[in-house]
Amino acid sequence: MEPQYSLFVIFASLVISLALLPNPTTALSKCSFPAIFNFGDSNSDTGGLSAAFGQAPPPNGETFFHTPSGRYSDGRLVIDFIVLAWNTGFAAKDKAPKLSHHKVGAAETESYGLPYLSAFLDSLGSNFSHGANFATAGATIRPQNTTMAQSGYSPISLDVQSVQFSDFHRRSQIFNKQGGFFEKLLPKRDYFSQALYTFDIGQNDLTAGYKLNMTTEEVKAYVPDVLGQFSNAIKKIYGEGGRIFWVHNTGPVGCLPYVMDRFLITAGQIDKHGCASPFNDVAQYFNLRLKEAVAQLRKDLPEATITYVDVYSVKYTLIAQAKKHGFENPFVACCGHGGKYNYNRFLKCGAKKTVDGKEIVISNSCKDPSVRINWDGTHFTEAANKWIFNQIANGSFSDPPISLEMACHRMDR
Repeated sequence: MEPQYSLFVIFASLVISLALLPNPTTALSKCSFPAIFNFGDSNSDTGGLSAAFGQAPPPNGETFFHTPSGRYSDGRLVIDFIVLAWNTGFAAKDKAPKLSHHKVGAAETESYGLPYLSAFLDSLGSNFSHGANFATAGATIRPQNTTMAQSGYSPISLDVQSVQFSDFHRRSQIFNKQGGFFEKLLPKRDYFSQALYTFDIGQNDLTAGYKLNMTTEEVKAYVPDVLGQFSNAIKKIYGEGGRIFWVHNTGPVGCLPYVMDRFLITAGQIDKHGCASPFNDVAQYFNLRLKEAVAQLRKDLPEATITYVDVYSVKYTLIAQAKKHGFENPFVACCGHGGKYNYNRFLKCGAKKTVDGKEIVISNSCKDPSVRINWDGTHFTEAANKWIFNQIANGSFSDPPISLEMACHRMDR
Protein backbone atom coordinates (compact mmCIF):
# COMPACT_ATOMS: atom_id res chain seq x y z
CA MET A 1 0.00 0.00 0.00
CA GLU A 2 1.33 3.45 -0.94
CA PRO A 3 2.23 5.63 2.08
CA GLN A 4 -0.04 8.47 0.92
CA TYR A 5 -2.94 6.07 0.39
CA SER A 6 -2.32 4.55 3.82
CA LEU A 7 -2.45 8.00 5.44
CA PHE A 8 -5.68 8.75 3.58
CA VAL A 9 -7.28 5.52 4.86
CA ILE A 10 -6.23 6.31 8.44
CA PHE A 11 -7.57 9.86 8.18
CA ALA A 12 -10.87 8.71 6.64
CA SER A 13 -11.29 6.09 9.35
CA LEU A 14 -10.70 8.71 12.03
CA VAL A 15 -13.30 11.06 10.53
CA ILE A 16 -15.86 8.25 10.32
CA SER A 17 -15.14 7.20 13.91
CA LEU A 18 -15.63 10.75 15.18
CA ALA A 19 -18.85 11.10 13.24
CA LEU A 20 -20.20 7.95 14.85
CA LEU A 21 -19.52 9.21 18.37
CA PRO A 22 -22.74 10.13 20.22
CA ASN A 23 -23.67 13.81 20.25
CA PRO A 24 -23.13 15.07 23.82
CA THR A 25 -26.62 16.56 23.90
CA THR A 26 -28.35 13.44 22.57
CA ALA A 27 -26.67 11.37 25.28
CA LEU A 28 -28.31 13.48 27.96
CA SER A 29 -31.78 12.81 29.28
CA LYS A 30 -34.64 15.22 28.65
CA CYS A 31 -35.30 17.75 31.37
CA SER A 32 -38.23 17.26 33.68
CA PHE A 33 -39.21 20.71 34.92
CA PRO A 34 -41.82 20.36 37.67
CA ALA A 35 -42.70 24.04 37.34
CA ILE A 36 -42.18 27.16 35.22
CA PHE A 37 -41.90 30.68 36.61
CA ASN A 38 -42.09 33.52 34.11
CA PHE A 39 -41.05 37.17 34.35
CA GLY A 40 -41.60 39.85 31.73
CA ASP A 41 -43.80 42.33 29.93
CA SER A 42 -46.78 42.00 27.56
CA ASN A 43 -44.90 39.53 25.36
CA SER A 44 -45.50 36.94 28.09
CA ASP A 45 -48.25 38.41 30.31
CA THR A 46 -51.07 35.88 30.68
CA GLY A 47 -53.26 38.10 32.82
CA GLY A 48 -51.22 40.11 35.33
CA LEU A 49 -52.03 43.61 34.12
CA SER A 50 -55.63 42.66 33.39
CA ALA A 51 -56.05 41.42 36.97
CA ALA A 52 -54.63 44.63 38.38
CA PHE A 53 -56.10 47.27 36.07
CA GLY A 54 -58.96 45.66 34.14
CA GLN A 55 -59.33 42.98 31.54
CA ALA A 56 -57.92 43.40 28.04
CA PRO A 57 -61.18 43.90 26.09
CA PRO A 58 -62.52 41.83 23.21
CA PRO A 59 -61.59 41.00 20.48
CA ASN A 60 -58.43 40.07 22.45
CA GLY A 61 -58.49 36.30 22.87
CA GLU A 62 -60.87 35.67 19.99
CA THR A 63 -58.82 33.05 18.10
CA PHE A 64 -58.10 30.48 20.79
CA PHE A 65 -59.84 31.33 24.05
CA HIS A 66 -62.86 32.87 22.31
CA THR A 67 -63.01 35.40 25.13
CA PRO A 68 -60.57 37.91 26.70
CA SER A 69 -57.90 35.93 28.56
CA GLY A 70 -55.64 38.62 29.98
CA ARG A 71 -53.37 38.42 26.94
CA TYR A 72 -52.83 41.25 24.49
CA SER A 73 -53.23 39.00 21.47
CA ASP A 74 -55.92 37.13 19.60
CA GLY A 75 -54.72 33.93 21.25
CA ARG A 76 -51.69 32.34 22.84
CA LEU A 77 -48.25 33.78 23.48
CA VAL A 78 -44.81 32.20 23.16
CA ILE A 79 -44.85 31.37 26.88
CA ASP A 80 -48.12 29.47 26.33
CA PHE A 81 -46.48 27.32 23.67
CA ILE A 82 -43.49 26.74 25.95
CA VAL A 83 -45.83 25.51 28.67
CA LEU A 84 -47.86 23.46 26.20
CA ALA A 85 -44.72 21.74 24.91
CA TRP A 86 -43.59 21.09 28.47
CA ASN A 87 -46.98 19.59 29.38
CA THR A 88 -46.89 17.26 26.38
CA GLY A 89 -43.47 16.04 27.48
CA PHE A 90 -41.73 17.40 24.40
CA ALA A 91 -43.44 14.60 22.52
CA ALA A 92 -42.09 15.30 19.03
CA LYS A 93 -39.34 13.10 17.57
CA ASP A 94 -37.04 16.06 16.94
CA LYS A 95 -35.09 17.84 19.66
CA ALA A 96 -38.09 20.01 20.44
CA PRO A 97 -41.77 19.97 19.54
CA LYS A 98 -42.93 21.40 16.24
CA LEU A 99 -46.39 22.83 16.70
CA SER A 100 -48.44 22.83 13.52
CA HIS A 101 -50.35 25.85 12.27
CA HIS A 102 -53.71 24.18 12.81
CA LYS A 103 -55.65 25.29 15.85
CA VAL A 104 -55.32 23.09 18.91
CA GLY A 105 -58.55 22.71 20.84
CA ALA A 106 -58.72 23.65 24.51
CA ALA A 107 -59.84 20.14 25.45
CA GLU A 108 -56.80 18.67 23.71
CA THR A 109 -54.38 20.84 25.69
CA GLU A 110 -56.19 20.46 28.98
CA SER A 111 -55.89 16.68 28.76
CA TYR A 112 -52.20 17.07 29.58
CA GLY A 113 -52.79 18.66 32.97
CA LEU A 114 -52.11 22.34 33.55
CA PRO A 115 -52.00 23.93 30.08
CA TYR A 116 -51.07 27.53 30.80
CA LEU A 117 -49.49 29.61 33.57
CA SER A 118 -51.80 31.51 35.88
CA ALA A 119 -50.90 35.14 36.49
CA PHE A 120 -49.64 35.68 40.04
CA LEU A 121 -51.95 38.68 40.42
CA ASP A 122 -55.06 36.83 39.24
CA SER A 123 -57.04 35.51 42.21
CA LEU A 124 -59.83 33.98 40.12
CA GLY A 125 -59.50 30.39 38.97
CA SER A 126 -55.72 30.27 39.35
CA ASN A 127 -53.68 27.13 39.89
CA PHE A 128 -50.06 27.62 40.90
CA SER A 129 -49.17 23.97 41.51
CA HIS A 130 -46.75 23.95 38.57
CA GLY A 131 -45.60 27.56 38.46
CA ALA A 132 -46.74 31.14 38.17
CA ASN A 133 -46.47 34.08 35.81
CA PHE A 134 -45.23 37.38 37.26
CA ALA A 135 -45.14 39.27 33.94
CA THR A 136 -47.32 42.32 33.38
CA ALA A 137 -47.95 44.19 30.16
CA GLY A 138 -46.06 47.47 30.01
CA ALA A 139 -43.42 46.28 32.48
CA THR A 140 -39.83 47.50 32.35
CA ILE A 141 -36.65 46.23 33.96
CA ARG A 142 -35.86 49.61 35.46
CA PRO A 143 -38.68 51.26 37.46
CA GLN A 144 -40.10 54.30 35.68
CA ASN A 145 -40.45 57.75 37.23
CA THR A 146 -43.92 58.12 35.74
CA THR A 147 -47.35 56.79 36.56
CA MET A 148 -49.12 54.31 34.35
CA ALA A 149 -51.61 57.03 33.41
CA GLN A 150 -48.78 59.28 32.23
CA SER A 151 -46.69 56.84 30.21
CA GLY A 152 -48.60 53.56 29.95
CA TYR A 153 -45.80 51.63 31.63
CA SER A 154 -46.67 49.17 34.35
CA PRO A 155 -45.60 49.95 37.93
CA ILE A 156 -44.90 46.24 38.29
CA SER A 157 -41.32 46.37 36.99
CA LEU A 158 -38.89 43.46 37.17
CA ASP A 159 -37.72 44.34 40.69
CA VAL A 160 -41.34 44.20 41.88
CA GLN A 161 -41.87 40.91 40.05
CA SER A 162 -38.83 39.42 41.80
CA VAL A 163 -40.18 40.59 45.18
CA GLN A 164 -43.52 38.99 44.34
CA PHE A 165 -41.73 35.76 43.48
CA SER A 166 -39.83 35.83 46.76
CA ASP A 167 -43.08 36.35 48.66
CA PHE A 168 -44.76 33.58 46.67
CA HIS A 169 -41.86 31.22 47.36
CA ARG A 170 -41.99 31.81 51.10
CA ARG A 171 -45.75 31.98 51.68
CA SER A 172 -46.69 29.14 49.32
CA GLN A 173 -44.78 26.72 51.55
CA ILE A 174 -46.51 28.02 54.68
CA PHE A 175 -49.91 27.35 53.13
CA ASN A 176 -48.73 24.10 51.56
CA LYS A 177 -48.07 22.66 55.00
CA GLN A 178 -51.74 23.18 55.85
CA GLY A 179 -52.61 20.50 53.30
CA GLY A 180 -56.08 20.16 51.86
CA PHE A 181 -56.82 22.11 48.69
CA PHE A 182 -53.76 24.32 49.24
CA GLU A 183 -51.55 21.32 48.57
CA LYS A 184 -53.17 20.89 45.14
CA LEU A 185 -52.85 24.55 44.15
CA LEU A 186 -49.31 25.37 45.25
CA PRO A 187 -45.86 24.05 44.18
CA LYS A 188 -43.86 21.68 46.35
CA ARG A 189 -40.72 23.00 48.03
CA ASP A 190 -38.25 21.19 45.77
CA TYR A 191 -39.96 22.49 42.63
CA PHE A 192 -38.28 25.88 43.02
CA SER A 193 -34.77 24.52 42.53
CA GLN A 194 -35.81 22.28 39.63
CA ALA A 195 -38.06 24.76 37.82
CA LEU A 196 -37.46 26.59 34.55
CA TYR A 197 -37.26 30.38 34.98
CA THR A 198 -38.15 32.26 31.80
CA PHE A 199 -37.55 35.96 31.06
CA ASP A 200 -38.82 38.18 28.25
CA ILE A 201 -38.40 41.84 29.16
CA GLY A 202 -36.46 44.95 28.12
CA GLN A 203 -38.34 46.25 25.10
CA ASN A 204 -40.22 48.89 27.09
CA ASP A 205 -37.03 50.16 28.69
CA LEU A 206 -35.84 51.26 25.26
CA THR A 207 -39.01 52.98 24.08
CA ALA A 208 -39.34 54.71 27.47
CA GLY A 209 -36.36 56.91 26.66
CA TYR A 210 -37.73 57.90 23.28
CA LYS A 211 -41.03 58.87 24.89
CA LEU A 212 -39.03 61.30 27.03
CA ASN A 213 -37.52 62.77 23.82
CA MET A 214 -34.11 61.23 24.43
CA THR A 215 -31.73 60.70 21.54
CA THR A 216 -30.57 57.26 20.46
CA GLU A 217 -27.21 57.85 22.16
CA GLU A 218 -28.92 58.89 25.39
CA VAL A 219 -31.00 55.70 25.34
CA LYS A 220 -27.88 53.61 24.76
CA ALA A 221 -26.18 55.38 27.65
CA TYR A 222 -28.62 54.03 30.24
CA VAL A 223 -28.65 50.45 28.91
CA PRO A 224 -25.81 49.33 31.26
CA ASP A 225 -27.86 50.46 34.26
CA VAL A 226 -30.93 48.62 32.96
CA LEU A 227 -28.93 45.43 32.52
CA GLY A 228 -27.32 45.86 35.92
CA GLN A 229 -30.81 45.77 37.41
CA PHE A 230 -31.68 42.76 35.26
CA SER A 231 -28.63 40.91 36.60
CA ASN A 232 -29.63 41.80 40.15
CA ALA A 233 -33.06 40.24 39.59
CA ILE A 234 -31.48 37.01 38.29
CA LYS A 235 -29.14 36.92 41.29
CA LYS A 236 -32.05 37.45 43.66
CA ILE A 237 -33.96 34.53 42.16
CA TYR A 238 -30.79 32.44 42.22
CA GLY A 239 -30.57 33.25 45.93
CA GLU A 240 -34.11 31.89 46.28
CA GLY A 241 -33.02 28.58 44.75
CA GLY A 242 -33.57 29.18 41.02
CA ARG A 243 -30.98 27.42 38.86
CA ILE A 244 -32.29 27.03 35.30
CA PHE A 245 -32.84 30.25 33.32
CA TRP A 246 -34.15 30.76 29.76
CA VAL A 247 -33.60 34.40 28.72
CA HIS A 248 -35.09 35.99 25.60
CA ASN A 249 -33.38 39.04 24.16
CA THR A 250 -35.53 41.94 22.97
CA GLY A 251 -37.21 42.03 19.58
CA PRO A 252 -36.88 44.49 16.65
CA VAL A 253 -38.91 47.35 18.12
CA GLY A 254 -38.29 49.36 14.95
CA CYS A 255 -40.59 46.97 13.07
CA LEU A 256 -43.62 47.56 15.29
CA PRO A 257 -46.48 49.66 13.88
CA TYR A 258 -46.85 51.67 17.09
CA VAL A 259 -43.21 52.76 16.92
CA MET A 260 -43.51 53.62 13.23
CA ASP A 261 -46.62 55.65 14.01
CA ARG A 262 -45.63 57.26 17.31
CA PHE A 263 -42.16 58.60 16.56
CA LEU A 264 -40.94 60.89 13.82
CA ILE A 265 -39.12 58.58 11.44
CA THR A 266 -37.65 59.92 8.21
CA ALA A 267 -37.47 58.02 4.94
CA GLY A 268 -33.69 57.70 5.32
CA GLN A 269 -34.17 55.81 8.59
CA ILE A 270 -36.21 53.00 7.02
CA ASP A 271 -34.25 49.86 6.15
CA LYS A 272 -34.77 47.69 3.06
CA HIS A 273 -37.45 45.62 4.79
CA GLY A 274 -39.46 48.61 6.03
CA CYS A 275 -38.30 48.83 9.67
CA ALA A 276 -37.01 51.90 11.51
CA SER A 277 -33.24 51.42 11.74
CA PRO A 278 -32.46 53.66 14.78
CA PHE A 279 -34.83 51.71 17.02
CA ASN A 280 -33.53 48.37 15.83
CA ASP A 281 -29.96 49.56 16.29
CA VAL A 282 -30.74 50.32 19.93
CA ALA A 283 -32.40 46.91 20.34
CA GLN A 284 -29.31 45.20 18.90
CA TYR A 285 -27.06 47.22 21.20
CA PHE A 286 -29.21 46.18 24.16
CA ASN A 287 -29.01 42.54 23.07
CA LEU A 288 -25.23 42.66 22.70
CA ARG A 289 -24.89 43.99 26.24
CA LEU A 290 -27.50 41.51 27.51
CA LYS A 291 -25.47 38.63 26.09
CA GLU A 292 -22.40 39.99 27.88
CA ALA A 293 -24.40 40.28 31.11
CA VAL A 294 -25.52 36.66 30.78
CA ALA A 295 -21.91 35.57 30.27
CA GLN A 296 -20.93 37.39 33.46
CA LEU A 297 -23.84 35.84 35.35
CA ARG A 298 -22.58 32.40 34.38
CA LYS A 299 -19.30 33.27 36.10
CA ASP A 300 -20.97 34.84 39.13
CA LEU A 301 -23.51 32.06 39.65
CA PRO A 302 -21.58 28.78 39.39
CA GLU A 303 -24.60 26.49 39.81
CA ALA A 304 -26.80 28.32 37.29
CA THR A 305 -27.64 27.10 33.80
CA ILE A 306 -28.50 30.13 31.64
CA THR A 307 -29.66 29.94 28.03
CA TYR A 308 -29.67 33.16 25.96
CA VAL A 309 -32.28 33.06 23.19
CA ASP A 310 -32.03 35.33 20.15
CA VAL A 311 -35.69 36.10 19.48
CA TYR A 312 -34.65 39.34 17.74
CA SER A 313 -33.32 37.41 14.74
CA VAL A 314 -36.39 35.18 14.63
CA LYS A 315 -38.87 38.06 14.73
CA TYR A 316 -36.93 40.15 12.23
CA THR A 317 -36.76 37.21 9.82
CA LEU A 318 -40.50 36.66 10.13
CA ILE A 319 -41.26 40.30 9.36
CA ALA A 320 -38.69 40.61 6.57
CA GLN A 321 -39.82 37.37 4.92
CA ALA A 322 -43.49 37.44 5.83
CA LYS A 323 -44.81 36.21 2.48
CA LYS A 324 -42.33 33.33 2.39
CA HIS A 325 -43.66 32.07 5.70
CA GLY A 326 -47.34 32.41 4.84
CA PHE A 327 -48.04 35.84 6.32
CA GLU A 328 -49.06 39.21 4.87
CA ASN A 329 -49.03 42.93 5.73
CA PRO A 330 -46.34 42.67 8.46
CA PHE A 331 -46.56 46.39 9.32
CA VAL A 332 -50.35 46.63 9.49
CA ALA A 333 -52.09 45.84 12.77
CA CYS A 334 -54.83 43.24 12.54
CA CYS A 335 -56.85 44.91 15.29
CA GLY A 336 -56.83 48.69 15.15
CA HIS A 337 -58.34 51.79 13.68
CA GLY A 338 -57.23 53.88 10.72
CA GLY A 339 -54.00 55.22 9.34
CA LYS A 340 -51.18 53.65 7.39
CA TYR A 341 -50.61 50.97 10.00
CA ASN A 342 -54.22 50.53 11.15
CA TYR A 343 -53.04 51.85 14.50
CA ASN A 344 -54.24 54.73 16.66
CA ARG A 345 -52.85 55.00 20.18
CA PHE A 346 -56.03 56.73 21.32
CA LEU A 347 -58.29 54.07 19.78
CA LYS A 348 -56.54 50.80 20.51
CA CYS A 349 -57.79 47.28 19.83
CA GLY A 350 -61.34 46.91 21.15
CA ALA A 351 -61.93 50.65 21.58
CA LYS A 352 -65.59 51.67 21.66
CA LYS A 353 -67.44 54.81 20.68
CA THR A 354 -70.97 55.98 21.43
CA VAL A 355 -72.97 56.66 18.29
CA ASP A 356 -76.62 57.78 18.56
CA GLY A 357 -76.65 56.66 22.18
CA LYS A 358 -75.37 53.19 21.32
CA GLU A 359 -71.89 51.90 22.19
CA ILE A 360 -70.14 50.24 19.26
CA VAL A 361 -66.65 48.78 18.77
CA ILE A 362 -64.76 50.86 16.22
CA SER A 363 -61.39 49.17 16.58
CA ASN A 364 -62.09 45.64 15.42
CA SER A 365 -59.93 42.73 14.29
CA CYS A 366 -59.11 41.78 10.72
CA LYS A 367 -60.84 38.98 8.84
CA ASP A 368 -58.08 36.36 9.23
CA PRO A 369 -55.57 36.84 12.08
CA SER A 370 -53.87 33.54 11.16
CA VAL A 371 -52.11 35.21 8.20
CA ARG A 372 -51.13 38.34 10.09
CA ILE A 373 -48.03 38.97 12.20
CA ASN A 374 -48.98 42.02 14.20
CA TRP A 375 -52.11 41.93 16.32
CA ASP A 376 -52.66 45.45 17.68
CA GLY A 377 -49.68 47.55 16.65
CA THR A 378 -47.53 46.38 19.56
CA HIS A 379 -48.07 42.66 20.04
CA PHE A 380 -47.96 39.55 17.88
CA THR A 381 -50.80 37.31 16.75
CA GLU A 382 -51.14 33.73 17.97
CA ALA A 383 -50.03 32.50 14.53
CA ALA A 384 -46.85 34.60 14.71
CA ASN A 385 -46.16 33.52 18.30
CA LYS A 386 -46.52 29.88 17.32
CA TRP A 387 -44.10 30.38 14.41
CA ILE A 388 -41.59 32.10 16.70
CA PHE A 389 -41.80 29.29 19.23
CA ASN A 390 -41.16 26.70 16.54
CA GLN A 391 -37.93 28.45 15.57
CA ILE A 392 -36.48 28.86 19.07
CA ALA A 393 -37.54 25.59 20.72
CA ASN A 394 -34.88 23.39 19.10
CA GLY A 395 -31.98 25.58 20.20
CA SER A 396 -31.11 26.97 16.75
CA PHE A 397 -31.12 30.51 18.12
CA SER A 398 -29.78 29.76 21.58
CA ASP A 399 -26.43 30.31 23.26
CA PRO A 400 -25.36 27.70 24.09
CA PRO A 401 -27.15 25.95 21.17
CA ILE A 402 -29.36 23.72 23.28
CA SER A 403 -33.05 22.96 22.91
CA LEU A 404 -35.72 23.94 25.37
CA GLU A 405 -36.21 20.36 26.50
CA MET A 406 -32.50 20.10 27.34
CA ALA A 407 -32.14 23.52 28.95
CA CYS A 408 -31.45 22.07 32.38
CA HIS A 409 -28.06 20.75 31.23
CA ARG A 410 -24.85 22.76 31.48
CA MET A 411 -23.38 23.25 28.00
CA ASP A 412 -21.69 26.61 28.51
CA ARG A 413 -18.54 25.48 30.28
